[in-house]
Amino acid sequence: MNWKKIKFYAKLHWIKAVLFILLSALAISLIMLITVGIRAWNESESYLRQSQLAMIPLQLYMGIITGLIFGLVYTFMWYWLMFKRGAQSFSQTTKKSIAGADVGVTWRDVIGMDEAKEEALEIVKLITDRASLQRIGGKILKGILMLGPPGCGKTYLAKAIATETKLPFISMSGSEFVEMFVGVGAGRVRSLFKRAQQLAELEGGCIIFIDEIDAVGAQRSLSRGFGGGSTEHNTTLNQLLVEMDGLKDKDYNIVLIGATNAQETYLDPALLRPGRFDRKIIVDKPNLGDRQKLFAYYLDKVRYNPADVKIDRLARITVGQTPADIANIVREAALITVRNQNSSISMKEIDEARERIALGIKRRIRLSEKEKWQTAYHEAGHAITTYLLAPSKDVFKITITPRGPTGGATWIPEREDTFIEDSNEILSKIKISLGSYAAEKIKYNATTSGVYGDFSSAMHNAHNMVWVCGMGKSGLLGNWEIVKQISEDTKAKLDADVQDILNSCLNEVTTLLKKEEPLMDRLAKELVAKSELNYDEIEAIFKEFGRSRP
Repeated sequence: MNWKKIKFYAKLHWIKAVLFILLSALAISLIMLITVGIRAWNESESYLRQSQLAMIPLQLYMGIITGLIFGLVYTFMWYWLMFKRGAQSFSQTTKKSIAGADVGVTWRDVIGMDEAKEEALEIVKLITDRASLQRIGGKILKGILMLGPPGCGKTYLAKAIATETKLPFISMSGSEFVEMFVGVGAGRVRSLFKRAQQLAELEGGCIIFIDEIDAVGAQRSLSRGFGGGSTEHNTTLNQLLVEMDGLKDKDYNIVLIGATNAQETYLDPALLRPGRFDRKIIVDKPNLGDRQKLFAYYLDKVRYNPADVKIDRLARITVGQTPADIANIVREAALITVRNQNSSISMKEIDEARERIALGIKRRIRLSEKEKWQTAYHEAGHAITTYLLAPSKDVFKITITPRGPTGGATWIPEREDTFIEDSNEILSKIKISLGSYAAEKIKYNATTSGVYGDFSSAMHNAHNMVWVCGMGKSGLLGNWEIVKQISEDTKAKLDADVQDILNSCLNEVTTLLKKEEPLMDRLAKELVAKSELNYDEIEAIFKEFGRSRP
């Protein structure tokens, strides 16, 4: 241990050391007195022993008084040390720091977020090479905000930054600051930053990571909730702002990394201003190339059959999946492989894992013959509408096996990553949803309760087209969801536009399915016979009828 660390620990624990030395000196003195007293007793004359025996009651009385005095002094010092000195341990954070080298997440382990890694790598260089920045008068970043959907690797990236910089890492959740009692959260914020400053003084820097920072960083409220809830939140956030400003006043090499799944606008504006969270890193869902890297990374950790498992195909059918979703698919596939007593993971286990995660385990429900045919036509309506009217989607699988709350499902993943939807793509979604209703109406002149979810999805999309995006037939423009007072006449026009979209989509789908009724009958027959149809079987049936994707 070098002199710097000895000085640091002496500064941190000097009161305990002084108390230990005093108590040790007292114990040694008592032992010496007892030893000397016994020796004097043995060497003294008999009359001296009798006089000493006569003094015992007085000595006992004085000993009791002395013991009480020492006890009171000890109790006072203990109380002062544990509560006054510790600023009431109830408001102290008990989080332990982890050395950067012990975090265990290297830069190579961060897969599927190349843009975010580039941003983070620049931050790592700034933290580790402060001298070059200070030479030109620049200052180190004090706050980094990571934004993005859950499961995309924000915590993973923060740990990789700590590993690369080799600095102490303190990780907390925003909810750990939230308490019912006013002042507790602010005390924990002070304790956290005090701990970070001590580590920065000792190790040359420190990284604080606050996950779900929206729990403590949401916009402040002027209202007072029951039990002071709003006041406590405001006080905690105010203390966080003060501590972040304190990082600029002194040259502490401390970087605060916050992560949230919420929208940036949900956070308090004071937290987002320059000088606090200076840099924002968007950690979004992976694209096609990133998903290939993720599957290769996670499959490399298990035993799988490369001849059967096609990584490029897996990446294509998992559009919109996060890194956490992909890791979960591989993990679940491994469990299914062991359950089936196979030696390696195949595509069959991966498909079953995807279905089990998305829809739940297969239910032991025996559908009647009538229910099988109803479900088969329901799913066939979805499949034909998707195949012929939605060129951006693939019909990957159809099943009438009950899973979770559903009696069947049609897997229709996107063929490629999309970030902006136009009106045609939204209309395609509505048509796909109404395909089941149209098919049931054509075959049975009645519908089942299975269209409940499809109608909910179709209504939601049509409503957003009209009320939010200005895509209605009447030409009413604007986001009407944010308007507080709307006339009844305007509401009626907007609702009429929604119904116009739904009816026009339904008419188009009904016309298509009546024209393709032989194809629908064939799909339903195969589903009743096999319960499930995979991608190749679906393609073969459509080609048999001379149908190809537009």
